[in-house]
Amino acid sequence: MKDIRVASVQFEHADGDKQVNFSRIEHFVTLAAQQGAQLIAFPECCITGYWHLRRRSREELLQLAETVPDGPSSQRLMQLARTHNMTIAAGLVERTADGTMFNTYVVAMPDGRFEKHRKIHCFVSEHLSSGDQYTVFDTPHGCKLGILICYDNNIGENARITALKGAEILLAPHQTGGCKSPSPCCMGLVDPALWHNRKNDPASIEAEFKGPKGRQWLMTWLPARAHDNGLFLIFANGVGTDDNEIRTGNAMILDCYGRTLAETWKADDDMVVADLNAALRENCTGVRWRRSRRPELYTPLTQRTGVERDTRTVRFEGLDL
Repeated sequence: MKDIRVASVQFEHADGDKQVNFSRIEHFVTLAAQQGAQLIAFPECCITGYWHLRRRSREELLQLAETVPDGPSSQRLMQLARTHNMTIAAGLVERTADGTMFNTYVVAMPDGRFEKHRKIHCFVSEHLSSGDQYTVFDTPHGCKLGILICYDNNIGENARITALKGAEILLAPHQTGGCKSPSPCCMGLVDPALWHNRKNDPASIEAEFKGPKGRQWLMTWLPARAHDNGLFLIFANGVGTDDNEIRTGNAMILDCYGRTLAETWKADDDMVVADLNAALRENCTGVRWRRSRRPELYTPLTQRTGVERDTRTVRFEGLDL
């Protein structure tokens, strides 16, 4: 791995309005280029919008979805990547030739290469399918990227497998925080009035973003994904109105010890930038721990216990994720 300067973005998307959303992407790509970033990560489904997808019919979703990589949004990302000599990653709804749809994160690289990850644990819509592959690939910047979308990151095995496949940097795009949750100690809905009054009273909404509905919840587990696997981690998230919920932003960049290199809890569109020091990975804790693994003992990890549920089934039966 080589040293690299990276950027992570939070922005408030417009439901179903790709032109508006792309204008925000272009703004932050230009800003990141001015700061010398070689890689920029945007949130999950930020091109199409996210939470409103659960209310769309299959026909409406098919109209919103695009093919990848020959669709207009993917090609637009590719042009931006070439123009700014930057790797650019953003999310949308993908449509295949047979009409299957996925929550997909696309990565356009300045040398013309293109990669994508289909969310493994999809649940926003019964009309979207879950992916069945891990995504790890080389970049022209001398580093190897892995991708896990939102809920994918909650399952520890996913991060470990991504690391075992050679990832050095994990892209972790989300639409989270401010979610309805059965947990008594984390997450929960944010009062929309606080967001709409944020210009007059920024302290109140930022307290929510820093608290158990946002950053405090993230910091109970997200650094562990980086530390335990020796991964740099780029967390990009939505912020503000996402249909009837308020996302908490908290875009951040973590090093391979799980330490925070850069973060924001601003109640607005924002971007953070950090330099990743490749030398940190050479003997970091997570890399050393992986050398001590005893895979012959891990057979139970591949066996069903009987409690597993498809995340789409759980979501649409109204059960707890």
